[in-house]
Amino acid sequence: MGKNPTYEKIRKRRTIRKYLHKTVPEEALLKCVDAARLSPSGRNRQPLRYVIVNDPKSLKQVFSTLSWAVDLPDYFPTEEEMPRAYIVILLDKKISRTPNHDAGIAAMGISMVAYDGGLGSCILGSVDREKLREILKVPEDLAIALVVALGYPAENPVVETVKDGDIKYCLDENGVLHVPKRDLKDIVR
Repeated sequence: MGKNPTYEKIRKRRTIRKYLHKTVPEEALLKCVDAARLSPSGRNRQPLRYVIVNDPKSLKQVFSTLSWAVDLPDYFPTEEEMPRAYIVILLDKKISRTPNHDAGIAAMGISMVAYDGGLGSCILGSVDREKLREILKVPEDLAIALVVALGYPAENPVVETVKDGDIKYCLDENGVLHVPKRDLKDIVR
């Protein structure tokens, strides 16, 4: 099959939870949203809307609504390491009542375009949606589907093949995050 640049990028891209204190250019954020806009949508209904968050006050407020690394409760970004931008993915309930797969597809598009631009990302579903709705003044006819955290990576997680079926990520003695993935032969029938 030969070299496949898309496959290689997906293979190398990791979830990033700690970021450098460096502003993400607005044009990069708009490019990410444009990629999401162009992503596939069930029946081409295009029910998603987006909020870009990148001002310092709002960044702190959004940060307070998110949960990080559930399996490592002490592993989360400090205020100095928090994301420097967010793209909040909203579902227009007048178009679709269920987020189906559109939000996940859009989030992956955002994440891959960000990766191409040297940014790290973390797709978050563990969100205090009511608090975030208040902060961003999201109207009731829009549901908060996912939040994509973005910024320049301040960590370099590594992938390893699952040993003994344990898929929980962990930190090594140097503070490097290890992300176990199941072996391809174990998941294909």
